[in-house]
Amino acid sequence: MLFSASRLDAALSFLAQLPTFPDGTMLENVLTYSPLQYQLISHLLIIGVSAQAVGFVYFLTSSKRSLSRFQPSSNLSAIVLTSAFLLLVWQLIGWSTSFQFDGNVWGLPFGANGQRLIQSEFSNGYRYLNWSIDVPCLLVQMLYVFDLTPPKFRSLRTKFIAAGILMIYTGYFGQYFELSNNFWFLTWGAISTVFFIYILYLVGNLLFRGRENFPHQAYKAIGTTWWLILISWTLYPLAYLVPLAWQFIPEWGGWAGVTRQFLFTVADVFSKVIFGVLLSAVTQIRSAAEGYEPAIQVQPEGGAASREHIEHW
Repeated sequence: MLFSASRLDAALSFLAQLPTFPDGTMLENVLTYSPLQYQLISHLLIIGVSAQAVGFVYFLTSSKRSLSRFQPSSNLSAIVLTSAFLLLVWQLIGWSTSFQFDGNVWGLPFGANGQRLIQSEFSNGYRYLNWSIDVPCLLVQMLYVFDLTPPKFRSLRTKFIAAGILMIYTGYFGQYFELSNNFWFLTWGAISTVFFIYILYLVGNLLFRGRENFPHQAYKAIGTTWWLILISWTLYPLAYLVPLAWQFIPEWGGWAGVTRQFLFTVADVFSKVIFGVLLSAVTQIRSAAEGYEPAIQVQPEGGAASREHIEHW
């Protein structure tokens, strides 16, 4: 047999022997970083901050290009990016002030016992608190892109908000055990993944069933949106598992921290900024197809595009 109870016991025994730390210890705080690794993480956080700021300006200036019934989608994107911007500024401050350079590597300062501290103001837990705002908004903003009946809208909104919050907070509980208790770390992660899969199921049904009567370009953009969600959202559970991978490969060292912050940054930019831009493009195409002049003006054909022409794209 490929799998047996004895093999499971052996695997659990191996996990139990891995080095552990107090509950709440973050991977980034127990690592030391070369100057290159430290700067890379700083730059990744700055990229995240900048992307959210640029995205906010875009949605602030472009929401009027769509019909009023579509505009809440762009408004929710602006809320998401404001929340993410503030979170990443806090993360950048925590990163810049918590670590010290000892002439060789960057790390947390040494305590009275001569050992490096393992707790600081830098914590990925803040990301989960931010996601508890962002994820419901990201999911609900999709509903404004489609022609849903009020009961269907309310039903999906409730499901999205409930599943999104449960996905985030089960992951939030799990990350407190990332270096202290692998059983609870993986258990909470598995529970969070159940809600993640349920959300993907809901999103897939919404996107592919709701786009049937869309103009051609909007139809294609919705397909791109699905793949964007599937790939970018999957980066978050991969980032969640980095501490476990580091326990198996401690030689990874500071690159484990770089890898996790890279995954977070890429996921944040694509799942929030690019995602919102795609939905905004869909609403503008739909608005142009209904003869809304500000939307027609920003289509590739410019002011010469007519409603009839756009509907045949």
